[in-house]
Amino acid sequence: MRSSRLRDYWQLLRLHKPIGILLLLWPTLWGLWLASQGIPDLKILVVFLLGVVLMRSAGCAINDFADRDIDLHVERTRERPLTAGRISSTEAVGLAIGLSLVSLLITLPLGWKVIAMSVPAVFLAGSYPFTKRFFPMPQAYLGIAFGFSIPMAFVAVQGAVPWQGWLIFVANVFWTVAYDTEYALVDKNDDLKLNIRTAAITLGRFDITGIMICYAVCLALFVVLGLVQAYSWPFWLGVIAAGLVACYHFALIRHRDRQACFKAFLHNNWFGAALFAGFVGQFALG
Repeated sequence: MRSSRLRDYWQLLRLHKPIGILLLLWPTLWGLWLASQGIPDLKILVVFLLGVVLMRSAGCAINDFADRDIDLHVERTRERPLTAGRISSTEAVGLAIGLSLVSLLITLPLGWKVIAMSVPAVFLAGSYPFTKRFFPMPQAYLGIAFGFSIPMAFVAVQGAVPWQGWLIFVANVFWTVAYDTEYALVDKNDDLKLNIRTAAITLGRFDITGIMICYAVCLALFVVLGLVQAYSWPFWLGVIAAGLVACYHFALIRHRDRQACFKAFLHNNWFGAALFAGFVGQFALG
């Protein structure tokens, strides 16, 4: 296979842009660390890490298939391999299906409960790109899809999902709405012309307020977790650090500058990492 073809596949799956993997990774690690009290089984950890990469890549392929005509009219996306004609729709769909099947297969050693939960996880990832046609807040749907690894992690470790798992699952939905609305602000003008639904458009002039409320709700749910569980200072340092990151994002996005909004979106890696560091510190030192 020619190196240019491999490069096109690499770009289709966004492997040259790891931010999507990281934003999916952090909630997965939140779930694993909380479910296992900081000592995840190595087999489970490896399966979930592989699953993060596979499902994010599959999601990118099906997203580009769903948006192949739309991306042509958006400045930031018109040179993507599928839109530019370097990869066919059949190839993109084939890659998405193949990667999804592999992600299902690697859950086999974890038991039937995890396998059963993998099916809706794949459906959510595959259907998300199409919600932008009719759902006014597709970012919330993305949050459910990106956070589904949390209840899966609890089922893999504990066999069931307690309230703590659902709490951080909901927290992840609000976080996802926050960062993906920042991302949507970058393309807002193009999306308005194309009649695409995003939270940035639905919220209108309250877009920045909505983003910061979502950050606040996410952090508030982590505060509830910490108070009920009587967590100690390492966990709270993580929450405070994440709060400072959110404040920095407000400074970036408050004028709605496209480049600043995109910078804030990319910087969300540190928000998720700070909360994960709080879990790591809690179970290692708390």
